[in-house]
Amino acid sequence: MTSDLSSLSDLSDFSHLHDELRAVARDLLGKAGSGAAVDRRLIAESGWLGLEAPVSLDGAGATFAEVAVIVQEMGRAAARSPYLGTAVLAAGALALLEPGPDRDRLLAETASGAAVPALALAGEGDGAAGFRLERSARGLRLHGRADFVPDAPDADHLLLPALGPDGTPVIVAAGPDTTGLSVTARPVLDDTRQFGLVTADHGVVGEECVWQFRGDSEAAFRRLLYRAATAVACDSLGLSEAMLDATVAYAGVRSQFDRPIGSFQAVKHACADMLVQVSVSRRLVSAAVQALCADGPQVGVAVSMAKSYAGGAAVDITGKAMQLHGGMGYTWESGIHVYLKRAALNRSLFGSPAAHRRRIAERYR
Repeated sequence: MTSDLSSLSDLSDFSHLHDELRAVARDLLGKAGSGAAVDRRLIAESGWLGLEAPVSLDGAGATFAEVAVIVQEMGRAAARSPYLGTAVLAAGALALLEPGPDRDRLLAETASGAAVPALALAGEGDGAAGFRLERSARGLRLHGRADFVPDAPDADHLLLPALGPDGTPVIVAAGPDTTGLSVTARPVLDDTRQFGLVTADHGVVGEECVWQFRGDSEAAFRRLLYRAATAVACDSLGLSEAMLDATVAYAGVRSQFDRPIGSFQAVKHACADMLVQVSVSRRLVSAAVQALCADGPQVGVAVSMAKSYAGGAAVDITGKAMQLHGGMGYTWESGIHVYLKRAALNRSLFGSPAAHRRRIAERYR
């Protein structure tokens, strides 16, 4: 298998499917161009929004392994799309909830592109539940906040991880116009994505808006964080591969002293270092995706290893790509700045490398 997530073949015998999915995604996203907006309807028609939705709800019944392929190609193209907030986080959270008419309808509408939900999972920090429910004489009241929520400003449904009155983790389904709930756009340096601050101050919540997780709710909360961190690691891997390919291609055609700069030893060494970083990132991300799909006991360690390394490596690789492109690399025309800003945001989104390394170190205490 030539797939970047080749070790996923240990989990299933769908390597050929991943290759085909990757080829279609690369072709579709490549036509839009790096940093360009991708038509959400086109993504919906391709079936990417409903990869993990059950077949009974017009989904593909696939796993996170297939979603990871798309996320990686999104990073390779630096695509401007709500895929992270909608398909990876919101749809993933819906799949973890108890089935019901409202939940099933929203999941089906998400798969078809008719609904644009966002999961208010904080972009930084360790806590998934930024909200809490309190019971009062007038019913349930919602309090809390989540900052840097992917794709929140344009969402028509908000899924809020919260602790219920009894301390049980739940998901509160609300709309942006819910009383006491506000969404404020958060400008970031990366123009390919958008984030929002979701705040609830004595928000009014009906009992029908409180949805329960299937099985262990604490484990489900942790899984949401693992999904988010792994998806960002996949995105970082994709953009790292794009920068390596672009740099090697440029070094083969750019000449100095009547020689391609790729023939200079210093450039060769720099490209070799980039290749090593990409290769290590690929192995770690592959292991994290496989662990997440298998839901093994060491999934947290695998995710933290992938997120900490791939996030930091992407910034280093993109910086080297800019340097090796010379003066051209610092121009808007090169497009490298788009990848550098995206890599810098990925490094801190859903846990910085230092935060994830601390989690890894905890297993030795």
